Amino acid sequence: MYLRHILESISRIERHVSGGRDTFFASDVLQDATMRNLQTLSEATQRLSEAAKATQPQIPWPQIAAFRNVLVHNYLGIDLEQIWTVIHRDIPPLKQAVSDILATQP
Repeated sequence: MYLRHILESISRIERHVSGGRDTFFASDVLQDATMRNLQTLSEATQRLSEAAKATQPQIPWPQIAAFRNVLVHNYLGIDLEQIWTVIHRDIPPLKQAVSDILATQP
C-alpha cells in the first residue's frame, strides 16, 4: 500500500512540474501541491519494512525521512531551488527503486 502511495505521489509531482521550471517557480499552487506530495511520499517511505528498503540500498532512506521533517517543520525556510533539484535528481531513482520493490511483491 505504501509503495503505491509513493508512486502516486511521484506521478503527481511529475505532473506538477511538467510545465517546466519557470511555470513551477511562478506558481505557489504548484509549489504547495508538489511539497505536499513530497511530504506524503517521505512519510510513506518511513512506513516501508526494513526488508523492503534493504533490497534498494542505493536509496538514502534515512535522508528521505529527514527531508520530510524539513518540509513539515521548516516550511517557512524551504528553498525552492533545493526542491527543484530534489525532484529532478532524487525522484527518478526513487521511482525506479519503488517500482522494483513492487515488481518483486506477490
